Amino acid sequence: QVRDRLKQQVVEMKEKFPGFRPGLAILQVGNRDDSNLYINMKLKAAAEIGISANHIKLPNTATEADVLKCIASLNADPAVHGFIVQLPLDSDKPINTEKITNAVAPEKDVDGLSSINAGKLSRGDLGDCFIPCTPKGCMELIRQTGVQVAGKRAVVIGRSKIVGAPMHDLLLWNNATVTTCHSKTSALAEEVGKADILVVAAGKAEMVKGEWIKPGAIVIDCGINHVPDSTKASGKRVVGDVAYSTAKERASYITPVPGGVGPMTVAMLMQSTVESAQRFLEKFQPGKWTIQYNQLTLKMPVPSDIEISQSCTPKPIDQVAKEVGLFPDEVELYGQTKAKVHLSVLKRLKDHPDGKYVVVTGITPTPLGEGKSTTTVGLVQALGAHLHQNVFACVRQPSQGPTFGIKGGAAGGGYCQVVPMEEFNLHLTGDIHAITAANNLLAAAIDARIFHELTQSDQALYNRLVPSVNGVRKFSDIQIRRLQKLGINKTDPMALTEEEVNSFVRLDIDPGTITWQRVLDTNDRFLRKITIGQSPTEKGYTRTAQFDITVSSEIMAVLALADGLDDMKKRFGRMVVASSKKGQPVTADDLGVTGVLAVLMKDAVKPNLMQTLEGTPVFVHAGPFANIAHGNSSVLADKIALKLVGKDGFVVTEAGFGADIGMEKFFNIKCRYSGLRPHVVVLVATVRALKMHGGGPAVTAGVPLPKEYTEENLQLLAKGCSNLNKQIQNARMFGVPVVVAVNAFKTDTKAELALVVQQAKEAGAFDAVECTHWAEGGKGALALAKAVQRASQAPSNFRFLYNVELPVVDKIRLIAQQVYGARDIELLPEAQDKVALYTKQGFGNLPICMAKTHLSLSHDPEQKGAPTGFVLPIRDIRASVGAGFLYPLVGTMSTMPGLPTRPCFYDIDLDPVSGAVNGLF
Repeated sequence: QVRDRLKQQVVEMKEKFPGFRPGLAILQVGNRDDSNLYINMKLKAAAEIGISANHIKLPNTATEADVLKCIASLNADPAVHGFIVQLPLDSDKPINTEKITNAVAPEKDVDGLSSINAGKLSRGDLGDCFIPCTPKGCMELIRQTGVQVAGKRAVVIGRSKIVGAPMHDLLLWNNATVTTCHSKTSALAEEVGKADILVVAAGKAEMVKGEWIKPGAIVIDCGINHVPDSTKASGKRVVGDVAYSTAKERASYITPVPGGVGPMTVAMLMQSTVESAQRFLEKFQPGKWTIQYNQLTLKMPVPSDIEISQSCTPKPIDQVAKEVGLFPDEVELYGQTKAKVHLSVLKRLKDHPDGKYVVVTGITPTPLGEGKSTTTVGLVQALGAHLHQNVFACVRQPSQGPTFGIKGGAAGGGYCQVVPMEEFNLHLTGDIHAITAANNLLAAAIDARIFHELTQSDQALYNRLVPSVNGVRKFSDIQIRRLQKLGINKTDPMALTEEEVNSFVRLDIDPGTITWQRVLDTNDRFLRKITIGQSPTEKGYTRTAQFDITVSSEIMAVLALADGLDDMKKRFGRMVVASSKKGQPVTADDLGVTGVLAVLMKDAVKPNLMQTLEGTPVFVHAGPFANIAHGNSSVLADKIALKLVGKDGFVVTEAGFGADIGMEKFFNIKCRYSGLRPHVVVLVATVRALKMHGGGPAVTAGVPLPKEYTEENLQLLAKGCSNLNKQIQNARMFGVPVVVAVNAFKTDTKAELALVVQQAKEAGAFDAVECTHWAEGGKGALALAKAVQRASQAPSNFRFLYNVELPVVDKIRLIAQQVYGARDIELLPEAQDKVALYTKQGFGNLPICMAKTHLSLSHDPEQKGAPTGFVLPIRDIRASVGAGFLYPLVGTMSTMPGLPTRPCFYDIDLDPVSGAVNGLF
């Protein structure tokens, strides 16, 4: 009956949580025959019920340290819900059994032998502990008789930790009057004769005589003893601690030996394992987060960002991980406030539904920015800490270049920040440094290959590329791929012809076509154009090159768009770094660096877990440029977050720059590759930016705002709402509901804010709300959060703007006309040549990633509002084949920013006593 019931429970678990199975681990030391027999019984029962059972067998030479190491591993394994150590431990080395049983995690100790479980049982916490399986089975047998235990006199013979002592406690807490007898008990027969319920676990063959037993008593015999029997082939038979033949004449119920308590013990082990799995599911079930939120202490005037950040005490990051349903072995801690999350989470949760997907974008901004990051954080704080929804923010990692330049940090601001902000804005977990190393290794490989091809014969190159090791020459895997690409289907290095050797060893890179630059995560204008190879050792091979900032590297874009390690590695291999003199693309795979790039990036591919000021979880992962790349955080972070929040939860991510750039690329590039479909667009607008679009004077960083921005001017504001209307139209073009978040500043008037809300609704926004989250935290974004909740229930008929199979020029024209409002496009000669080249090379069906100013819908940053009728000039087109897009260049732009006259780092300092960072913003 027990096994049938458990089998049904496991079936129901699998139906409710597809792919889930209760897991049991059995750890054995040595090779005792009796232990092997018992373990086989348990494995058979587990298989019958549907439990995934794993038998771990250590040799009899195992030490105590070996056993403890194995236990630690099983304790941390989320697939193991029940875990027993088979006793006795059959080892040649001294092992403390008590230490071993207590090392098992109490929540997995389905044998109930740890001191914690024993202690809970002894004080009556029966619902919060595991009971040893034999007493638990005995109790179940007693219940099956239908006899009420409460008020009965019970006698337990034996006081072992495995049966006697816990049996006493179990009967006691079921309201029996219990006497424990043992080897020192006098008048044992007299005590037995008083028992309504008798449980015997003395380990002495037929010690209890039938005539001792009270007529009508329930007798549970836990003994297993061997006595001589010449009629048996083995010369012995198994008997219990009770003289069965005479006892059965007096008892109302009695368990036989064998076949009584033994099978029930195994059944109870299975029951405890299933119970443990059920507890596990209740605790880690997506959609059932229990989070400790941080209470904000708001101050007016609002202090600096760094003061607010440092006044907050973040939760330990392992606590955040546990709160959102991550397992210990899925998290790598980087100190107390940040952690890496393993991609294995996706495999574990692959059958779970996704939550609601929200993207935060903005109108065309001023150079100061309009608060998209702040709004992203404010929205998740409102949804989580105030509306108690499961919610994750997914944001980009900022570059140190702007952090130390003019922009400052990117952790949000005011009472809506990712914390600690100094960790967020500086090294974090080293992802950007890994990208720098990987990028520059590839750059070095390009120039080194050109140099070696210029200075060596075919045979010398071949001998070095495929060296003889111990008399054997062998192609590496990546060299086999190059041979296949060349159409050479040979694996023996000695079998290549001279012509094939020439094709194999010579990439014949045209230096004038090299598009791969070295990178640095620092603003350094003097590296925008450099000459390399000036040392005499380079034998006259020099060329003009440049440094870009690290976040502009294609490796960053690959990291952001990859959906796993394998996909990332394949994308690395496809990256085109130059063309050969015959016009063929030269890839990272051709240079033999694909594998080592993946090795350098193996940790960077894991999303970084942090938290907001109010304690809601945040993934910080990847930070590609929003002009020459797509300007969005990673696909992997979004996918993991969507699984963790569950079907009723929310994932809020941010797209860089205005909706015409970051949102368009989010839809047409990121969503195309990820397969994810957004439910809501949040469009951030400010009175300040809309006044600028209405014809207000220039807004410049570091310069006080003109009076037009600090005094009410409804006419200027109404005129500037043309930009808001166009960006709402852009979002609706993709079939997604739009909620406008009007980010209020202290200089905005009520009439101005009301006008923006009215204009947004009239332009087709699902809703528009005023937000004060910068000064009030999540509380100030409550109206926005409720609007997003409502919008997420509305129909979302998401669609792409274009089919990638269209010609390159047609895709560019569609974006220019539909999103920017252009009349047409004009391709300059260099761009025309690139269209022909990339189409010939097979890259014409890639999505388009427009590299355009973010300060205007047009190509001219001085054109504000919603200009129309202009012709968009395409200066050049470049390819990020590994990332998976072509990026047309509209106008000129630098991929290496410079430092201003007064960089942000003037204000940054370190307290030598506390080690605290001061001045970072």
